[in-house]
Amino acid sequence: MSKKKIIIEPDNILREKSEPIEKVDDELKILMDDMLETMYAAPGIGLAAVQVGILKRLIVIDISKNDEGKDPLFLVNPEIIFRSKKTSTYEEGCLSLPGHYAEIERPAECHINYIDYNGKQKNLKADGLLATCIQHEIDHLDGVLFIDYLSKLKKDMILKKLIKHKKELKKIIL
Repeated sequence: MSKKKIIIEPDNILREKSEPIEKVDDELKILMDDMLETMYAAPGIGLAAVQVGILKRLIVIDISKNDEGKDPLFLVNPEIIFRSKKTSTYEEGCLSLPGHYAEIERPAECHINYIDYNGKQKNLKADGLLATCIQHEIDHLDGVLFIDYLSKLKKDMILKKLIKHKKELKKIIL
């Protein structure tokens, strides 16, 4: 397994729509394993392939809290088939927007169809943090970031800070 570089906003690729995956093969499994390693190292609880520069409909998620009880989910071509009318609010962050967080309201429950790590068609009913994480990551596959749910002023403030942060990262220190 190898860690991937996480793309930081602003970057045009984060606004592109990801393409469906044709089949789960050994190459895709290597990518899924690499994404999981990248997510754990970041550390985060969700990562979409687009965040590592790959425009494929692939997500890895693990909302477990401790290292011994890891419970990763691999979602290939996830599709939300139900969203509850009831909503919940979580403070969201994003590995592509480091250091920035905001309260985001989303449907409290969602049901999805997806293909798992072994290529099997599955469905999942999620609520709470898992539902929020799934919706956040599927948004990535559609070129949407959590800051898109904020007011223009808040979004612009975050983007300005991210641009400054990226410029700082590019400076060479001698």
